[in-house]
Amino acid sequence: MTVVLLANAASTLFMLGLTWFVQVVHYPLFPFVGRDEFIGYHTRHSRLTTWVVLPPMTVELASSVLLAVRPPSGEAGLALIGALLAVSIWALTALAAAPAHGRIGRIGLDESSLRSLIRISWVRTAAWTAHAVVVVLLLGAAISGGI
Repeated sequence: MTVVLLANAASTLFMLGLTWFVQVVHYPLFPFVGRDEFIGYHTRHSRLTTWVVLPPMTVELASSVLLAVRPPSGEAGLALIGALLAVSIWALTALAAAPAHGRIGRIGLDESSLRSLIRISWVRTAAWTAHAVVVVLLLGAAISGGI
């Protein structure tokens, strides 16, 4: 189970850093892309972002579920919380973030759409932050228990 925990930690912590960067730097810069260029920019942004986020998100989800099914000794509760957080991140992505990006990609960027995207992204950022805390606690328990 050590490999699964390490994969979970690596993917979750990678996504934590990436989501904070996107939330604090990337999305706030969207308005500085020229209005005429924005839809093309956003199309390329979405396509390229998928290549960066899909592999670690998939590893995060799969390893979170595996940890919940076969939790590290004495850590069933934490492992379950981690899996629920990973599932909630995928749900938020599919049901809120992707449709928000789709709308922006079709009509362009307006202040209301950007506010909505940033609000949705804050919820995902909070979920990834919470999942990272869970992962660090699981790692700490594994280390103190002598992996």
